Amino acid sequence: MKLKKNLILIGMMASGKSTIGQLLAKKLRLRFFDTDFIFEKKMKMKIAEFFHKRGEKKFRNLEKKIILNILKKNNCVVSIGGGAFIDHEIRNIANKKHKTIWLNWTSDTLINRIKKNNKRPLALNLTNNELNKLIVDRSKIYSRAKYKIDCENMKKVEIVNRIIEVINQ
Repeated sequence: MKLKKNLILIGMMASGKSTIGQLLAKKLRLRFFDTDFIFEKKMKMKIAEFFHKRGEKKFRNLEKKIILNILKKNNCVVSIGGGAFIDHEIRNIANKKHKTIWLNWTSDTLINRIKKNNKRPLALNLTNNELNKLIVDRSKIYSRAKYKIDCENMKKVEIVNRIIEVINQ
């Protein structure tokens, strides 16, 4: 498939952006970029470690540079970090020049996934109520994506097929 725009996957941490992104890119024969992976490779440390040592503000600044650089490319599937779409500049460029796709799940599903993974620095010390508030708050911004995929009770391949169906309408 040839696109003039990138497919940008957004959503909460643990929403499956990296996994779905890889599958989608493979099926469409497109390049795949995972900005969290690129960040860790470039910084030679895990995001959680970077958060601990240098803080969220420094992380967000470097993450933004990486994402804006990738958004100059075309014909790619891009998974961006859960908090990146909150940035006004990233959101505007992503929505104006590309196709943004929100992978939406219920709060319960996301909280269960987040709690099973200790690599999520923002969520490590949050209660379920605090996580739920974060999900609700971010969902207000994620809802500005061009497309919303309700992923609950869907298999990975079904999500990929639904994305393709939606972007081709």
